[in-house]
Amino acid sequence: MSVTSWVGIDPADRRAWNRRTIDDPAGWYATLSPSTLDLLEHEALRACGADAPLATLQPSEELLAILTAELSGVVDALEVGRGFAVVRSLDPDRFGADAAPYAYWLLGHGVGRPIVQNVQGTLLYDVRDTGTDLYSGARVSITNRESGFHTDNSFGDRILDYVGLHCLRSAREGGLSQVVSGFSAARLLARENPEALDSLAEAYAVDRRAGTRPGQASTVDVPVLSAPEGELLVRYLRYWIQAAEEKRGEPLPPSRTAALDILDATLNRPDLRAEFMLEPGEVMFLNNRWLLHNRTGFEDFEEPEKKRHYVRLWLQRHSRSEAALFD
Repeated sequence: MSVTSWVGIDPADRRAWNRRTIDDPAGWYATLSPSTLDLLEHEALRACGADAPLATLQPSEELLAILTAELSGVVDALEVGRGFAVVRSLDPDRFGADAAPYAYWLLGHGVGRPIVQNVQGTLLYDVRDTGTDLYSGARVSITNRESGFHTDNSFGDRILDYVGLHCLRSAREGGLSQVVSGFSAARLLARENPEALDSLAEAYAVDRRAGTRPGQASTVDVPVLSAPEGELLVRYLRYWIQAAEEKRGEPLPPSRTAALDILDATLNRPDLRAEFMLEPGEVMFLNNRWLLHNRTGFEDFEEPEKKRHYVRLWLQRHSRSEAALFD
């Protein structure tokens, strides 16, 4: 199905929200019950004490059943609702620096199946400013720059369903989380800029940003917007497209550059987005197939122990194949 055909389907779809129609912010948050937190803490501390490798660590049947039940509303929000939710449960003071990664890893299983995030096999990815910049080859996630609205793994061979972000420490100033429904953006484009929507459905070259194995091309061609099997799919980070232009030495035609400019202007409309600041101990889960997210630029603390630090999980829906993104 083409994107232009898809946008007219079910105008009452809850996923096509904007700032005016999204549900009350109080509904964005979920909290685990005290008994579930006790069991999660017990299994995280036990795994931490045994120095268990994350790649083989699974929650017990009891914990998995409880997490699946208590996070069912979160998964519902990801799939057929606003596309994101925040779990308020992983207090850093409770779990400590050593056990917190295990608790986060186990928690993620209640939403989806954790998968590796790069060719090096990283399972928990540290999101913090390392002092590098995009032009030296760094990913946006390890700089303090605004990321721009995007989806993760836009260059990947397979589709990434969910992203998790666990806030350990916030920045001194800035670093606001912002989200926009791709459903609303696509429908707005269909009404106001149908030519741009058609262009975005064509394949664009995207830089893989060191996400390659020997013999693989350093760029890949994917559409920004598509509708495989009748479901909207967004794969976008503007800078990766610009980097691919430079690598290939093939500037985009003006019409395609204009389409990206129109998309960025649409995504940055204040009336389309929701925004919030994650606090230490909170975990945001978001649907990476059609929800775009942005992190505003930030100013950090000077002391290393106070610097902004998030940890990222990539998750596949439990119904998907066991194949990893980076086989």
